[in-house]
Amino acid sequence: MKLPQRFFYYGIGLAIGCVFVYFISIKKDTQSFDYLPNARVLKNIRLKKNMYSPEALENMASFKLDSTHINLFLSDGSVDFKHSNIKVDSCKAYQIDALINEQKMTLHVLNCKNTTQIKKIELQQD
Repeated sequence: MKLPQRFFYYGIGLAIGCVFVYFISIKKDTQSFDYLPNARVLKNIRLKKNMYSPEALENMASFKLDSTHINLFLSDGSVDFKHSNIKVDSCKAYQIDALINEQKMTLHVLNCKNTTQIKKIELQQD
């Protein structure tokens, strides 16, 4: 088989594959593909019921934050895997960094099987 003929068949196969992926994504009504570790962790935390520790409630009051700010952490934040403890079986501890009210803040979360617990919120020291 000649080289131009190979490219032709490759192009046909690629086009058919793209059409399949397009129709599958429309049928599933996918809004985003959360395949990277950061996006998968944040989505997993967002889907569970959030419980707040007393320290987190105090931090929220002192920084004038509410649940919408926590949702902003969980949608736009960045998981710091270097400072997270993910090697445990029970509840994994994550540190999520985000820019909230023009301040760099850190959210400490325990991600358990059915719930998440917001442990504390703190300002980042630059």
